[in-house]
Amino acid sequence: MTALTAGVPAPAAANRRYLAAGTFALLGLLDVAVFGLLAHRGDAVFALSLPGASPRLPAIRVPGRQFCYVLGGISLGLAAVRAAADLGRAGRRLTVSAALACFLLALLSWADAGNPVGPLQVVDLLQGTLTASVPLVLGALSGLLCERAGVINIAIEGQLLFGAFTGAAVASVTGGVWLGLISGSLAGGLLGAVLAVFAIMFLVDQIILGVVLNVIALGLTNYLYDRIMIPYASTFNTGNTFTPVRIPVLGSLPVIGPVFFDSNVFLYLTYALILVIQVALFRTRWGLRVRAVGEHPVAADTVGIRVLWVRYRNVMLGGLVAGIGGAYLTIGSVGFFTSDISSGMGYIALAAMIFGRWTPLGSVAAALLFGFSTQLATELGSLQVPVSSFILLMAPYVATIIAVAGLVGRVRAPAADGKPYVKA
Repeated sequence: MTALTAGVPAPAAANRRYLAAGTFALLGLLDVAVFGLLAHRGDAVFALSLPGASPRLPAIRVPGRQFCYVLGGISLGLAAVRAAADLGRAGRRLTVSAALACFLLALLSWADAGNPVGPLQVVDLLQGTLTASVPLVLGALSGLLCERAGVINIAIEGQLLFGAFTGAAVASVTGGVWLGLISGSLAGGLLGAVLAVFAIMFLVDQIILGVVLNVIALGLTNYLYDRIMIPYASTFNTGNTFTPVRIPVLGSLPVIGPVFFDSNVFLYLTYALILVIQVALFRTRWGLRVRAVGEHPVAADTVGIRVLWVRYRNVMLGGLVAGIGGAYLTIGSVGFFTSDISSGMGYIALAAMIFGRWTPLGSVAAALLFGFSTQLATELGSLQVPVSSFILLMAPYVATIIAVAGLVGRVRAPAADGKPYVKA
C-alpha cells in the first residue's frame, strides 16, 4: 500500500532536484558570462509609460553589465538552495519563477545597455505578450475542454485556421465584425463536430484524425484563399477589425491600464472564458461529470452519466472556443487572412495545455509564457540586437520544446484521455 500511495520515488525526486539546481546554475552562468561580459557599457533603460501617456511614470535605469552580474549571482544562490534542500511545491515554483525572471531581466539588460535606439518599452512588451497570447489561451482552453472529457484534440490548428478564414470572409462580405466573430466560432465548432463524430462514433485513432483534419483545413483554406480571396480581395478580404475599447477608469491606470483594459473585444471575451471554464470545471455539477467521464467513463456510466453525449458536447464546445481564437487572428488583429496564418499556434496551444497540467489557469500561464517569447523576439529585433532575425523568430517554438521536454516534469493526463468508450 505504501508503494502504491507514494507520490514520487525518492531517487527520482532527488535527481529532479539536482537537475533543477544544475539548470539554475546554468542560467546564472549565462547571466554572468554571456549577458554580463558581452553587455555594452552604459545603462539599461526600462520605460514604464508609452510616449505621450498621462500620467507618465519615470523610467527605470540600471547599469546594464553590473545588473547582469547581480542577477547571475541570485540564480547561482537559488541553485545552491535548491540543491541543499528539498523545498515544498510552493518553494519549487517560487525558485523556478525567480530563476527565469533573473534570466529574462539579464537578457533585456544586455539588449538595452548603451543601446542608441532608445529605451525598452515595457508597456509595449506586456501589451504584445497579452495580444500574442489570446489565440494560444483560447486554443489551450479548447484542448482542455476536449481532453477533460477524454478526447484528444490535435485539430486545434485546423480550428484556428477555419475560424480565421471564415471570420475574415464573413466580416468582409457583410461588413459586420460581430457576424465574423460568430461565424468564425461556428466554423471551429463545425470542425469540432467532425472530430467528435469520427473519434466517438467511428472510433478513429484520435491523434491521426486530428493531424488529418489539420491538413484538410490547411489545404482547403489555402485553396479558397488562392481562388477567392486573392482575385476578389475587395469583397472577401477587406480587412475589417474590431476597434479597441478602453475601460473607463481602469484603462487610465499606469502600466496595467494600457495592458489589460485598453484592447478589443477578444481580450475581454478571453477573460470571461477563462473565468467561466475555471468555475464550471471545478465548482459545478457539469464540471464534475466532465471530469468523471475523462477519468473513469465506465464508473460515470454506471451512475447515469451519458458518457458519449458529454464527449460530443465538450468537443464541439472546444471547437467553438478555438474558432474564436481563429477569428482573432484576422478580425481581431491584422484584419486580413493570409495563407497559414496560424503558423503552428494550435500545436503551441496544445503544448500550453500540457504544460499547464490540464487546468485552465495553468494553461493560461503557459500560454502567456509562449506569448511573451513571441513578443520578446519582436522587441529584441526593434532594439537591433546582434542576433539573426531567423534565430529570434525561432524563440516561441524553442520555448515550447524546452517547456514540454524539460520543465513540465511528471504530469498525468486524464486517465481516459484518448481512449474510445464502447458501451457494453
